[in-house]
Amino acid sequence: MERQHYSNEFKVQVIQEAEEVGNKAAVARRYEITPNMLHRWQKQYHDGGFAGVDADAASNQEVGELTKENDHLKQLLGDKDLEIAILRDLVKKKNPHLLKKLK
Repeated sequence: MERQHYSNEFKVQVIQEAEEVGNKAAVARRYEITPNMLHRWQKQYHDGGFAGVDADAASNQEVGELTKENDHLKQLLGDKDLEIAILRDLVKKKNPHLLKKLK
């Protein structure tokens, strides 16, 4: 009998279903695997995950970094808009005829 190889994504899907249902044996039977195999997969998953499946943690970290960078860029943009408004006010007060050229 040839050994079956399952993708990490499939393993995670089965593990999550087993945890939602609460019945390892029924889920294992549905996917035609042994309950012991499902138990090993769960242990491996909770001990450190599968290679390439920890993408959720990595993507969450990346989203956090991008959000932080986005907030920083919004702050810079706001600062620049404020500087432009201040400079336009100064030009308007000192040289009103130049304001027409700025528009």
